[in-house]
Amino acid sequence: MIPIRPRRLRATPAMRRVAAETHLHPAMLTQPLFVREQITEPVPIASMPGVVQHTPDTLRKAAVEAAEAGVGGVMLFGVPAYRDPCGLGAVDPHGVLTRAVEDVVAEVGDALVVQADLCLDEFTDHGHCGVLDDAGRVDNDATLVVYAQMAHVLAEAGAHMLGLSGMMDGQVAAVREALDPAHADVAVLAYAAKYASAFYGPFREAVGSTLTGDRRTYQMDPANRREALREVELDVAEGADVVMVKPVMAYLDVLADVAAASPVPVWAYQVSGEYSMVEAAAANGWIDRRRTVEESLTGIVRAGADHVLTYWATEVATWLEESRHG
Repeated sequence: MIPIRPRRLRATPAMRRVAAETHLHPAMLTQPLFVREQITEPVPIASMPGVVQHTPDTLRKAAVEAAEAGVGGVMLFGVPAYRDPCGLGAVDPHGVLTRAVEDVVAEVGDALVVQADLCLDEFTDHGHCGVLDDAGRVDNDATLVVYAQMAHVLAEAGAHMLGLSGMMDGQVAAVREALDPAHADVAVLAYAAKYASAFYGPFREAVGSTLTGDRRTYQMDPANRREALREVELDVAEGADVVMVKPVMAYLDVLADVAAASPVPVWAYQVSGEYSMVEAAAANGWIDRRRTVEESLTGIVRAGADHVLTYWATEVATWLEESRHG
């Protein structure tokens, strides 16, 4: 006799469903969206099948689709037509990202959490996340001044949450100080543990990156685990409302550590390279696309993420709704 049989809880789809320890829900997902200046039709991103650089009109449509699918939010990235050494387009009240925030908020209101990427890499001609000093190094403190200005502009445009992705020391405190006098309700999402990763490759095409060199002096070393907790602790102390681990699929140990220690919600970003690897393998018939996507997201939530930014957000939300009624 075998008195203990774990297989009993796997016997049928209904039994597996009631025994599941981890559940996905559309509201747990954010859809990243790219909007590009001076285009009249969406531009496909070759390295990210199914993802495009939007026009203002198609951006609004994509935001509505996300809202109707029950997705929790959208994260907006601007792709400007002109770049300069200081990333002045990032602080332009009429710039591509600012206008995108205004358009999406006007279209969906509070049906989604409208998030905007607060960083300079899309706006600088050298592709770094901050301004450079005379020696060509990213000047941390000078960059904070620009981040504060950018925060004010995006908040004025109506953003509900700002995604601080630049990994500058003190960025949360600088942005919080800039927001609080007039925009105390705007939330700060700190990319607290953002690693200098090879998995960002396709994103560089998505934003037309002009990066020279690398970002290893400000993004985290992939070899480091404990350091992530230090970064999270600092960002929470500076006023972060949410903290982020990015990338995630190769950093589930870091995500679990952060989830166990953080007093604020913990989000994760399933980045472009993670997306593109699955799409490429599925296109070749090597894996089951839907099962792989769902399994990857389940693993991220199981590791401790309260919310996930993923390029599949709207599609997965549709699947989840179909399953609920199916």
